[in-house]
Amino acid sequence: MTGTLPATAAPRSARRAPRPRAVRAARRRAVLHWIAVHTTALAAALFFVLPFVFVLLTSVMSDEQAMSGRLWPDDWHWSNYTEVFRTPGFWDWWCNSLMYAGLGTLFTVCSSLPVAYALAKFRFRGRRTAMVLVISTMMLPPQVVVIPMYLVWAQQFHLSGSLWPLIIPMAFGDAYSIFLLRQFLLTIPKEYLESARMDGCGEFGTLVRVVVPMARPGIAAVALFQFFYCWNDYFGPQIYAAQNPGAWTLSYGLESFKSAHNVNWNLTMAATLLVMAPVILVFFFAQKAFVEGVTLTGVKG
Repeated sequence: MTGTLPATAAPRSARRAPRPRAVRAARRRAVLHWIAVHTTALAAALFFVLPFVFVLLTSVMSDEQAMSGRLWPDDWHWSNYTEVFRTPGFWDWWCNSLMYAGLGTLFTVCSSLPVAYALAKFRFRGRRTAMVLVISTMMLPPQVVVIPMYLVWAQQFHLSGSLWPLIIPMAFGDAYSIFLLRQFLLTIPKEYLESARMDGCGEFGTLVRVVVPMARPGIAAVALFQFFYCWNDYFGPQIYAAQNPGAWTLSYGLESFKSAHNVNWNLTMAATLLVMAPVILVFFFAQKAFVEGVTLTGVKG
């Protein structure tokens, strides 16, 4: 009688299959790719962040240390920011910049949105021609019309020495904002608008109740663009408000501040940081809506 011998279990080390070389090579390439990408991103981040760090550190130095070659402050002089606000006119420049940027942004959005809505969703003869005319105004440099516009505002309306010649035209639309909003509104399905009209909404009601909530990213992008433009505008206040220091904005008044404190680099850097801070904060808190609005704009032509 012949019996079969029980099969002995193979050793655990023998059962474990060796890891293929291709898998190890792929994992090594993935690790190297991760290091390369993140190293490049870190280098780019440092390239953009280090100037702001330098401005911040210099702004809290003493007068003597700011003129030296040391990069780290011995004592943190936060009172430099208080000293900047004590400078005659600086608070007025801050309020003027807020008024210019705030009203300019509000007027631009409120005036450009209805025009963009009409160009995106209405069907009428000459619609494409109107869009071409709007785009063509973007190709006209503002320096070409600055002299006749100044004569109109100064001689006809007597508004020279103020910011109103820069704010009032924004209530009549902006070509770039109209184009950007029109491209975004093209991505909204027309079925939503037709449903609102069937429920009894007029065109204005459809715009306010349907289009505006769905177009918030595009509106946010336009508002941010316009706010940044108005806050950083130097050319306009120089033309219309140069003769009236009470109407200066921060971007224009900073030049006068730098001339008055040309040896106080700590105060100059503190004033510079105060000028940049609102733009950085606004973009930091609204970057999600801004990126979404810019990304979705132009999906349909």
